[in-house]
Amino acid sequence: MKHIESRSNPLFKQLYKWQSSAGRRGEPVILDGIHLCESWLGVGRPPQYAIFDIDRVQEPQLQALIEKLAPELCLTMSGTLLGGLSSFNTNQGVLFIVQPKVDTLPMRIKESVVVLDRIQDPGNVGTILRTCAAAGIKRVFATTGTATLWSPRVLRSGQGAHFALRLHEQADLDAMIATLEIPLVVTSLTEAQDLFATTLPEHCAWVFGNEGQGVEAALLKRANLRIKIAHELAGAESLNVTAAAAICLFEQRRQHRSPN
Repeated sequence: MKHIESRSNPLFKQLYKWQSSAGRRGEPVILDGIHLCESWLGVGRPPQYAIFDIDRVQEPQLQALIEKLAPELCLTMSGTLLGGLSSFNTNQGVLFIVQPKVDTLPMRIKESVVVLDRIQDPGNVGTILRTCAAAGIKRVFATTGTATLWSPRVLRSGQGAHFALRLHEQADLDAMIATLEIPLVVTSLTEAQDLFATTLPEHCAWVFGNEGQGVEAALLKRANLRIKIAHELAGAESLNVTAAAAICLFEQRRQHRSPN
């Protein structure tokens, strides 16, 4: 493995540049830690680089990663240098530099998808992506104003869910809606049907909105169905968007689960 000894190394400077632009469209992404790196390999994609702490390469989990990689992809550096490439100023022993796949809009959408409408908190976005993957959703659209899907904090919250999903950032919703062969279903507190008293479509495009403002008015007008989650406590504020998304997606899954 090639060893990088100082910040003046040209490759380290390039790595630092990628770290500084983490999450920008078209730029390589840094995966921080064993779990995310293992998840990336689990979908059959090699990294551009795999970077290891020189003092920890003998640890069993890191050795298991190294054995799965071509030697020319692997680099070592000190823990101090490695920590400097982490967005969290931590050293988990390994970083991968990867190039996310850019997904294109399909001609027709017939299976359930999720639209994130200006959801700003990275933790919320990552958690919803994780919920989507668990609920069997394969494609997610994020509108302008939503936290960057490949940013470090969204990646950390997603815990590898990104690699099981087809992701569309700054989505053109007019173009997306034009491809729909399924209903557009939004969560709303007004003029909405009770989730648990409604027969949900087997497939739909779910829209979950901004933490404070909810779904944008223009999207509400285009909805085929509005859904609300009734509260037991009168006057209670709406649920956090991550909780609402999980309840809606798994209620749909429950209603249409196979008998087997």
